[in-house]
Amino acid sequence: MLNLSRLQLLHELSVLGTISAVARSLNLTRPAVSQQLSLLEKEVGLVLFERSGKGVRWTSAGERLLAGVGGI
Repeated sequence: MLNLSRLQLLHELSVLGTISAVARSLNLTRPAVSQQLSLLEKEVGLVLFERSGKGVRWTSAGERLLAGVGGI
C-alpha cells in the first residue's frame, strides 16, 4: 500500500513545480520533501520524475501515477 502523505507531496509537486516550493508551502525542509519523494519512488519501484534545473520533468510512470491519484 502506498503512503498517502507521500502521494500528497507528489501531487503538490505537480501543482507547484519545485521541491523547494512544496517545502515552503507545507512548512517542511527541502531535504525532508526530497527524502519522502525518494521513498515513494522506492515504494512503487519506478522513477517518477527527474530533477531538471529548478523544476522537475515527469517520467511516463510519474504521469500515470499522478493521473491515478487525481487531486488528493
